[in-house]
Amino acid sequence: MSSLRNAISRRAHKERAQPNSRRKFGILEKHKDYVERAQAFHKKEDTLVKLREKAAFRNPDEFYFRMIKTRTVNGVHKLENEANKYTPEELMLMKTQDMGYILQKLQSEKKKIEKLASMLHSVDNQPSNRHIYYAEDRFELPNS
Repeated sequence: MSSLRNAISRRAHKERAQPNSRRKFGILEKHKDYVERAQAFHKKEDTLVKLREKAAFRNPDEFYFRMIKTRTVNGVHKLENEANKYTPEELMLMKTQDMGYILQKLQSEKKKIEKLASMLHSVDNQPSNRHIYYAEDRFELPNS
């Protein structure tokens, strides 16, 4: 009997529309919108709780050398040496290495193309139905 019950189509539940008298307040929030907003809110809340716990259990004697190089501006951590991370000589070396890699790849691709092109000389679009005779002189040629 359960299969017959599932065969009958049911009317889909629809959420109500925004009444005309309340149009001035904007779009009516549907249940799925509320659920999505609530989940995002609780996720942010949980993150803040975890961060507060981490700060509470932090070891005050803990030290990293990066602490010397960083500072906070409006609550955001900034690295002092971020802009001058590489010297001009290092940048030039990296650029030449990049060019060398590109040239190496170009050369290998050219070799692949040449190899494929050399194999193409024997490939024909239409197969030959005629038999090929190789004769050493004119007298051995068949009459055809």
